Amino acid sequence: MSLLRVQGLGKSFGGNRAVDDVSFSVAPGELLALIGPNGAGKSTTFNMVNGQLHPDSGSIQLDGQELIGRRPREVWQMGVSRTFQIAETFSSLTVAENVQMALLSDDNRLFSLWRRATHYRKNDALALLAQVGLQAQADRPCSELAYGDVKRLELAIALANKPRLLLMDEPTAGMAPAERNKLMALTRDLVSQHGLAVLFTEHSMDVVFGFADRIIVLARGRLIAEGQAQDIRQNPKVQEVYFGSGKTFERGAHA
Repeated sequence: MSLLRVQGLGKSFGGNRAVDDVSFSVAPGELLALIGPNGAGKSTTFNMVNGQLHPDSGSIQLDGQELIGRRPREVWQMGVSRTFQIAETFSSLTVAENVQMALLSDDNRLFSLWRRATHYRKNDALALLAQVGLQAQADRPCSELAYGDVKRLELAIALANKPRLLLMDEPTAGMAPAERNKLMALTRDLVSQHGLAVLFTEHSMDVVFGFADRIIVLARGRLIAEGQAQDIRQNPKVQEVYFGSGKTFERGAHA
């Protein structure tokens, strides 16, 4: 049974049809990769699911509830979290305080964001950090973290509202291959533990083919292929839009 169901999604900017009649679904416990060459409509699709952009047509339903017309915070309160290509953390706060700020927001205590979150739900924050392997660094300033640890912290922050759907925008951007694999293996473990549905965009094809349960491919705003990794790797339409004829995806490639 699908948790997220997207039907007939469309969006234009002036005369440019950025997304054209796109449909797909994501089930609990599934990692779905959304890929495509530059200008394919990935970011537009992603931002419509998150509520940052309003579609011109179509439907986006989370467990049967329509998301279109809701603001990003409303979408978040319904159990949709997001990570960003450039991690969004508070460098002046400690690792734990970053998570505590997310917990404050989840509890609708936005007025408290102007105060230090040192004592707010500390045990809950530590439990979230433990899930991503950062509990030992809870009291370190976020500014001292290695880049891979910052990405793990962002994942802990995304889990603060107990999401059902996690949107990950190029989660491994800027990471070395070993770090990419560790982060996605951690994501896979969290999906298994919590039954999360995950929709992610990614340029690193080793990540896509190594961790996605299914892959959907956009080109010029339209969905051109959907299937498991091996099917997508061998799909002539996908090879054509990425490379032209006569080439295939190689392990470790970036798109």
